[in-house]
Amino acid sequence: MKATLESLTKEYHESGVWSDVPLDELFRRTATEHPDRPALVDAPDRAAWTGGTPRRLTYGEADREIDRLAAFFATVGLSADHVIGVQAPNTVDAVIAVLGALRANLIISPLPLHWRQKNVLEALNSIGAKGFIAADRVETRDVGTAARDVAADLFSLRFVFGLGKDIPDGLIELAPMLAEMGEDLQFTPTERPDPADHTATICWSRSGEENVPVTRCHNHWISAAQMVVREGQIKDASSIVVPYSLSGLSGLGAGLVPCLLTGSTLHLHHPTSLANLATHANEVNADVVMTPGPLAQTLDRKLESSDTTILAAWNISAPHPTTFVARRRLVDVHVADEFALLAKARGPSAKMKAMPLGKHNGPNGCESEPALLEIAVADEVETKTPTLLVKGPIVPDIGWRTINGDQRRVRWEGTGYLNTNIKVELTEEGISGFGVPGLYALGTGNLETIDVIYASFPGISEAAAFVVEDSTLGARMYAALVPQAGNVPDASAFFAYLDAEGVDLAKIPHRVLILQSLPRNPDGTICRERLTLRTQRLPAAVA
Repeated sequence: MKATLESLTKEYHESGVWSDVPLDELFRRTATEHPDRPALVDAPDRAAWTGGTPRRLTYGEADREIDRLAAFFATVGLSADHVIGVQAPNTVDAVIAVLGALRANLIISPLPLHWRQKNVLEALNSIGAKGFIAADRVETRDVGTAARDVAADLFSLRFVFGLGKDIPDGLIELAPMLAEMGEDLQFTPTERPDPADHTATICWSRSGEENVPVTRCHNHWISAAQMVVREGQIKDASSIVVPYSLSGLSGLGAGLVPCLLTGSTLHLHHPTSLANLATHANEVNADVVMTPGPLAQTLDRKLESSDTTILAAWNISAPHPTTFVARRRLVDVHVADEFALLAKARGPSAKMKAMPLGKHNGPNGCESEPALLEIAVADEVETKTPTLLVKGPIVPDIGWRTINGDQRRVRWEGTGYLNTNIKVELTEEGISGFGVPGLYALGTGNLETIDVIYASFPGISEAAAFVVEDSTLGARMYAALVPQAGNVPDASAFFAYLDAEGVDLAKIPHRVLILQSLPRNPDGTICRERLTLRTQRLPAAVA
């Protein structure tokens, strides 16, 4: 299935940015030329956060598994352009599943790990998914059982596959199934014109209370990865540590696909602490390691090799970066939700560079290369805050409008720019980061709807959700609770109640503030600014 406008496809191919090589073929080429090169390596502590023992595969071994899995998908009846969801942490099995599905010409929809059962159900139903691959567990969450329950409610879902060790009944265990079928599984590739122009993924953007699908073809992902490879100066056969799950621009565009482009070794990491990430990177002598931007300075101090490059990922809710002199190459990777990615190396000043408006194609010296991304801004009439416009071979295929006519992210006719609706800070040098810190944190939508959820806890007369800035995450959700007369609320019971009700993890507060009443504005609405100030003045009242 192709979704890109034919005029754009022609333009990108003629410029040389797009090719006819899909993602799985990049892997196959390295497997053919360097079959014994290490390709995929599990984190040594894999068993602590998901099922199965750590695995380590060469390119040759992994490519054979990808072939067999693609043959299996075809055998059970999944055909080209069928959509298959994936919800699994960073493991060798998950990467094999993704590449095997792509080799079978399926469209994968990687789902965020924090999504609950209802989020998964709504998403898979909206895109007509035919299959679903789920891990047995992610830390203490039983993802496999939730996947089975999704299948029971979604009749169009024909196959639910399990990865890991303790797969619940009702799921097809991929590893034993492939082992049982043995050499009988032979993959026969099908000829497909312009294979890299076909849709590869459906990722998810948070828009208010909605999770909105964002489609990308193979060439979109390769263009995004080229930006990272060029700016990061990532060499062939590097050792790359990626702590981001394969569910969006950070994990795929800046993690997996750069590995495919450079034939590198992908060391898969599940983030539990910064110390563990640094230890993992040191143990494998990493050439490149990804980290959330706010943690880059601390990671820089913990890494042993001065040759290691840090890819510092900044999303639209991240706090303002600090200026520090890194002991190694530091590349800031700005991620604008699921719509654009821009990589920029820091210079000797140790200050993050502003992003000039106009064309971006990689580091200095690549000006002759075709543009990978173009940036502009549009003034918002009501708030006077500029919003981000993007276009280029990195930018996804289509925008949309809501059914009721409210404008969403759409391409501007005549210019080709996609309106992201992301507010940005504009300086004389350009854009200071993709997004204004705090405005997009948590993806919670309307806070008034969360007030109702918090107030439904027994013994509470009224409640309010509010956001507190955080030096690491950008912002955290807090809850202010006003108990009914004679009632003393139990914070632990409140959190247990939210979990039992299946409240979105993004809406579960970091801390709880107990008050006698909620502060109000003159018009009677809740004054959330005063609540934020209370967390700073009354730490003892915060549970």
